[in-house]
Amino acid sequence: MHDLKDRFLSLDTFRGMDVALMILVNSLGSTTTYSPLLHADWHGFTLTDLVFPTFLFVVGNAMSFSQAKYEAQGEANFLKKVFKRTFIIFLLGYLMYWFPFVDVNESGEWFLKPISETRIFGVLQRIALCYLFASLVIHYFKIQGALIFSILALVLYRVILMAFGDLTLEGNAVLKLDAWLIGENHMYKGEGIAFDPEGLLSTLPAIVNVIAGYAAGLFLQRNGKNYETIAKLMMIGAALLLMAAWWDLMFPINKKLWTSSYVLHTVGLGLIILSVLVFIIEIAQRNKWTYFFEVFGKNTLFIYLLSEVFVILMWSIRIEDQSLYSWIYQSFFQSWAGDYNGSVLFALWVMLSCWAVGYGMDKRKIYVKV
Repeated sequence: MHDLKDRFLSLDTFRGMDVALMILVNSLGSTTTYSPLLHADWHGFTLTDLVFPTFLFVVGNAMSFSQAKYEAQGEANFLKKVFKRTFIIFLLGYLMYWFPFVDVNESGEWFLKPISETRIFGVLQRIALCYLFASLVIHYFKIQGALIFSILALVLYRVILMAFGDLTLEGNAVLKLDAWLIGENHMYKGEGIAFDPEGLLSTLPAIVNVIAGYAAGLFLQRNGKNYETIAKLMMIGAALLLMAAWWDLMFPINKKLWTSSYVLHTVGLGLIILSVLVFIIEIAQRNKWTYFFEVFGKNTLFIYLLSEVFVILMWSIRIEDQSLYSWIYQSFFQSWAGDYNGSVLFALWVMLSCWAVGYGMDKRKIYVKV
């Protein structure tokens, strides 16, 4: 997505670590596993709830290096680049949910999966929309205006949620807007009812995660790799965590609603983790361990899509009365490692398989860019 040579190694490593964890938590053998690897049921926070907002944060980091270059090419070229990238990422996310496009009915006949029942919003779609709006806000209002927008967006989101619903799964405004706009057939149903944790309304606060990542990347570039820089980033991160804890009392931290307190909490953690990585990798020069994660960071979108398609295919292929996914998990992992460890080992196998593909691509200098 931008020139590798221009970036901080710590930012590449941070992104790679997040992608590795994203694949891990998305590929568990079963939900009978260690609680940090599962999303919070509703209000609350786990390690897994940090993964997606951190990815948006590192998208913003990357933008802080590429945005000025695209803007220098002129208004028309800048807008063309932004909208083209948004469209491609959104389309890939949509096609991923429609994949493998066909299914088999009870009579053994193949049929085309109906578009009328395909999920519209999702992970890649949210990344696309957040990238689009963050790019436009930063382009037209600069960084100061973008930070003001962020404050207003978080406050406005709280007002909207409280004015047009409540904070329950069944009664929230995110669900109501999606149900009215696209209908329940196009919504995620993994919560037991039609509710999309990547719905349109909750995209508003998620834009702030991208803007925060952009601001952090810009701050690093302008202030350099030194103790003062990372101290300031850590202090801002700690302040945001305190603000999130205070706001959580009235507006609970909730990943599935992407509440404003959740944004402050995840941005605060992102700043602290980034500061630690800058210290270890850039200042202390302890970087011999980073290559494993750099592989994920160099072909991020491709490897993420590969992991999702890999999992979908394993779920789609049947072996007798169960999916290939379940058969591999039960036969090669659960059978000797048990539920908890077997589930994690299966996810590690999926993650390492994707890493191996990324490693081969890196050795051949193959980088898929959007």
